[in-house]
Amino acid sequence: MDMVNVKVNGIAVSVPKGSTILEAARAAGVEIPTLCYLKDINEIGACRICMVEATGARGLVTACVYPVAEGMEIQTNTEKVRRSRKTTLEMILSTHDKKCLSCVRSTNCELQKLCRDYGVEDNGKYDGFKPEYTIDESAPHMIRDNNKCILCRRCVAACQSQFVSVIGANDRGIDTHIACAFEKPLGDVPCVSCGQCINVCPTGALAEKDNTEELWAALSDPDKVVLVQTAPAVRAAIGEAFGMPIGTPAEGKMVAALRRLGFDKVFDTDFAADMTIVEEATELLDRVKNGGVLPMITSCSPGWVKFAELYYPEQLKNLSSCKSPQQMFGAILKTYYAEKNGLDPKNIVSVSVMPCTAKKFEIGREDESAAGVPDVDISITTRELARMIDRAGLRFNDLPDEEFDMPLGEDTGAAVIFGATGGVMEAALRTANDLLTGKSNDKVDFEEVRGMDGLKEATYNIAGVEVKVAIASGLTSANYVMSKIKDGTAPWTFVEIMCCPGGCINGGGQPIVPASVRNSEDYRAKRAKVLYDLDRNMPVRKSHENPMVKKIYEEYFGSFGSHKAHEILHTSYVARKKFK
Repeated sequence: MDMVNVKVNGIAVSVPKGSTILEAARAAGVEIPTLCYLKDINEIGACRICMVEATGARGLVTACVYPVAEGMEIQTNTEKVRRSRKTTLEMILSTHDKKCLSCVRSTNCELQKLCRDYGVEDNGKYDGFKPEYTIDESAPHMIRDNNKCILCRRCVAACQSQFVSVIGANDRGIDTHIACAFEKPLGDVPCVSCGQCINVCPTGALAEKDNTEELWAALSDPDKVVLVQTAPAVRAAIGEAFGMPIGTPAEGKMVAALRRLGFDKVFDTDFAADMTIVEEATELLDRVKNGGVLPMITSCSPGWVKFAELYYPEQLKNLSSCKSPQQMFGAILKTYYAEKNGLDPKNIVSVSVMPCTAKKFEIGREDESAAGVPDVDISITTRELARMIDRAGLRFNDLPDEEFDMPLGEDTGAAVIFGATGGVMEAALRTANDLLTGKSNDKVDFEEVRGMDGLKEATYNIAGVEVKVAIASGLTSANYVMSKIKDGTAPWTFVEIMCCPGGCINGGGQPIVPASVRNSEDYRAKRAKVLYDLDRNMPVRKSHENPMVKKIYEEYFGSFGSHKAHEILHTSYVARKKFK
């Protein structure tokens, strides 16, 4: 590899040819501030915060896109550089809605931090014309407030990387703003509710719809039984909201916090993930044996399901009819659990804590009401739960580790890895391997399907049957897979698709990771490691061996894939119009 020798603030460093000044500075241990830059996603040099001085350049240059040259000397912290950054921040603030006290991103806002770092005050230095925008609350999962937008275009790039591209820059000059084509509301365009735009926004311009007030009201209602389930990916990231390093498991403290918030029972979505696997594996084997539609595609990710309904309605027959674990759990609560405990489903408030903003859309889908009422009533994100914990004055880091309530807290290692891309596939392979061979196999680790790559493929020989699988992470990869299926060239038997790159551990409702970390660390792999470590240490690692899953089928459903199981645990899909 050709290397280039440069100096950053007098420190000699050697970097690969083609590196930018930003990359060279990082190699020298210097973090140059940015607002618009996201590695491999948004490298446009638009915000002008990363300006530096460099020999051979005329004036200040943008470090995020300017390439280094042999012998270049770079200065990142001169008076001229600091003055430039401060002026840029002052001009950004001149059109920014500075309601920091009530902003959902206060203390976790990249603009706020930079203004603090550079001593920028709201002194009206550049006050003038200030555009005013109506807040868009039309989507089921999020709110867009362009009054707080700084036009960094990160959200646009994230939406493009997710293939859907439903937002972009409209108008020009002072009137430039981020919006949908023809100024349509976000709820009227083919947005899939993934929330990746929220995750990359540096300010409070984008946020999930907050359902915590509705939840507080339910918790205060003596006539309601409020039951909560938590997804596997939540435990891998919620600690970050309380200062824990990325990759810190926090399951026990999360359970303790939920109990102290007042929930009547704290259950684990992993239990329903195990049920999803036994139903999905049974469905797959039936399709293989009886000439059903192949490849079969997982249906756990509501953002992916919505994408299929919008962009590939002809292939909906390829999707497993299984509800997602969230919806399965809600259905079990309001049928089996309600009957066992003498509860009226109408008096149960079924709550989910999810890493996903699309879950807010999913709870309102049709054919998701096994007991005649919604399977899940309220879905909140990891971030919303963290805010509730703060509001309740709970010292999260000091809480004891507590266990989920039983019997619906019973889970396996197969269920916990659902939160990472490839996890659903691996869990399904563990069960399919046993069901096809008719015995309990020692092989439980299918490492070929692990990792953060957008597309992974593998072939397994199970009981003489060749099973080809594919795992797509992110909708650009999903679109590639679906195009192969649509044109008839797909070689796979079973396909897992997760809407969010990296899977649920990188869901649109997870704790915000600042750009400086996104650009330099594989935070997704660190979160995924939490789940794989939990799996490795679980006493039971196959979904069909979950003792409570066995019991519920013996007592209630009869058998995997039974008629009753289909009535309660399965759903249907609809072709959706792209524009309203």
